[in-house]
Amino acid sequence: MTVLAEIEHIRDEMIAIRQHIHAHPELGFEEFGTSDLVASKLEAWGYTVHLGLGGTGVVGQLRRGPGPTIGLRADMDALPIHEETGLNYASVNEGKMHACGHDGHTATLLAAAKVLATSRNFSGTVNLIFQPAEEGLGGARKMVEQGLFELFPCDAIFAMHNMPGHPLGKFGFLAGPFMASSDTVTVTVLGKGGHGAVPYKAIDPVLIASSIVLNLQSIVSRNIDPLDMAIVSVGSLQAGKAANVIPSTAKLEISVRSLSAATRDLLQARITALVKMTAQGLGGDAQVHYNRRYPVLVNHQKETELAIAAALDWVGEDGLIQNMRPLTGSEDFAFMLQHCPGSYLIVGNGDDEGSVMCHHPEFDFNDQCLLMGASYWIKLVEKMLPARPSVLS
Repeated sequence: MTVLAEIEHIRDEMIAIRQHIHAHPELGFEEFGTSDLVASKLEAWGYTVHLGLGGTGVVGQLRRGPGPTIGLRADMDALPIHEETGLNYASVNEGKMHACGHDGHTATLLAAAKVLATSRNFSGTVNLIFQPAEEGLGGARKMVEQGLFELFPCDAIFAMHNMPGHPLGKFGFLAGPFMASSDTVTVTVLGKGGHGAVPYKAIDPVLIASSIVLNLQSIVSRNIDPLDMAIVSVGSLQAGKAANVIPSTAKLEISVRSLSAATRDLLQARITALVKMTAQGLGGDAQVHYNRRYPVLVNHQKETELAIAAALDWVGEDGLIQNMRPLTGSEDFAFMLQHCPGSYLIVGNGDDEGSVMCHHPEFDFNDQCLLMGASYWIKLVEKMLPARPSVLS
């Protein structure tokens, strides 16, 4: 595994920062301690620091002569999960956990920041963006709406996520659609309550809701081009409290994903129509609340090629995940890519036996990823912002 000497030199310091953040997780838009830690480190290293963008966001800027401007983004928020790792640096905040590795992403970017602060191997401007509330609350969108790219224009922007199940320290890139859109649909089925002994005097919302669950699967199999990706998953069906009582309502919560804007629109139209028609066909009705959350994350071709080139120059083909495919998870970095060209990449968190996926109560970020990821950020900055040769008089 290749790690730059400058990163290896600060290994213990940066791992300690990562583990401190892991032990003190904060949920979206509540990352006050994490933001303070990030800001204090950046200021100590000579960055110009802007606080409060997106609520608890931090942007550190470093100017190093003329040249382009690159943006590097890390997310800071944790999840409402009870940690079950048993680590000596496990969460001290009950019911909160860094179960997706955002502690590692933050520490990785801080490690790169410390080395870049004293580097003379690039010329241009580096904007380090520490974003709040990636986990479902759209912190990236809020930062953009509050003027991120007006205050800190970027010629290109990049972000990185650890990924369990891929070889440790290997990097994955893909131009075009890379991560799925993510929408949440809440359906309230309206029936007519009654006694379970006389169901013909009621309109059973449980029957209607069950029919909706089954009918929804016809959308993917019969309305979507089989060469396109679409997912419709009913994660929750709630109705009634007693065996002999037919309730008056039932509630469904549905997750919807796709890899194209057109498919996303078609899914919304078909789900809305099918839910209402199914309910009405069985004598009831339904209210549909369709929450369009995160759009498809689309990596730009030029910037992805640049990102790949930086990795190839450093680790070669062996350091890359071959035949990278799109991911069905979602990412609010998609909002930033709608306003600035750039690319989102992954780094393997390990594929050994016992490795668990993100959002699992036993998940932990692999600190070797920190070292590899920070080294990559430095190589990418040097690739995009090449140092200008000095001119001797």
